[in-house]
Amino acid sequence: MVKIGVIAIQGDVSEHVQSISRAMDILGIEGSVITVKKVKDVENLNGVLIPGGESTTITRIMNKSGLTEKIRKMYAEESIAIMGTCAGCVILAKEVEGGEVRGLELMNMKVMRNAFGRQKESFETFVDVKGLEEPYPAVFIRAPIIEKVWDDCEVVAKLGDKIVGARQDTLLALSFHPELTGDHRIYKLFFDML
Repeated sequence: MVKIGVIAIQGDVSEHVQSISRAMDILGIEGSVITVKKVKDVENLNGVLIPGGESTTITRIMNKSGLTEKIRKMYAEESIAIMGTCAGCVILAKEVEGGEVRGLELMNMKVMRNAFGRQKESFETFVDVKGLEEPYPAVFIRAPIIEKVWDDCEVVAKLGDKIVGARQDTLLALSFHPELTGDHRIYKLFFDML
């Protein structure tokens, strides 16, 4: 039984819960999806998803509640799978341009917050993602750009010359919002890391 927790502080929480549940049904994976607000909620999870939203707000509350420290420990000791989308991508990065609060700092990458502009510059396009045969319909909302990766962090998605997806061990960071599409293939990549 797979158990996935979605950080439920702020952002696209319900959309991810629904999308993960639907992907599990489609892929025949037995398990459950829960919302995570407190440290006790992450016990016995196989994976954690950090949704889009406002990265500074999410990070501050995660730090204050002890979730940041607990998730770092679970990753170090259990290699728990973690996926971050949009703000979650920022929270996973070791370096953040324009970031004022320290997040999980697990991935060997540098991220620029809101690199695609403000809310009104949001857009949808197709992106080639390593491991997927067909382009993925990506939704970008005030999205970050991954400016560089190093060591064991690899680029898995680009939009033109801009990096919009990276993977390192059991960590997956995306600039876009898979929960806003009907396409479950990104979640399959996440499940494959569990």
